[in-house]
Formats: sequence, structure tokens, C-alpha cells
Amino acid sequence: MSDTPIDDMTFEAALAELEQVVTRLERGDVPLEDSITLYERGAKLKAHCEARLAAAQMRVEAIRLAEDGTPKGTEPFNP
Repeated sequence: MSDTPIDDMTFEAALAELEQVVTRLERGDVPLEDSITLYERGAKLKAHCEARLAAAQMRVEAIRLAEDGTPKGTEPFNP
């Protein structure tokens, strides 16, 4: 596990560590206290990843097309 503060992690680094946390918890060979600590860190990593994805989604723009199919401009992403 990383000692890097979660807020300083990139999406990719946080996701990779979250995958490691899940793997360790699924193995079931971690003592109870360590499992609780891992679970708490995993929850924080998950929230961080979700926030980074939401921020990225807000930055994405959709390309608007004119009636003839040529690019006309952009508009904010609307899922």
C-alpha cells in the first residue's frame, strides 16, 4: 500500500491501489484490525476515484454538428 495521501493521487494510482485493497480483502488472510484499516482506505480511494471521474466528465465537451454534418462548435457534456 502507498503512503501517498489520497488527495495527491492520480486517478490511475488510486484505482491501482484500490484494486490491491480489494484483492487483499478478498483473500481473507488479513487480520481483522488490518481488514478494517484496508476497508476504510478502500472506501476513501473509491470516493476519490468517483470524484476524479465526475470532474473529468464535467470537462468533456460534445461536438455539435450543423445540419450538413460539419462541426459547428461544442457544448457541455450532458449524460
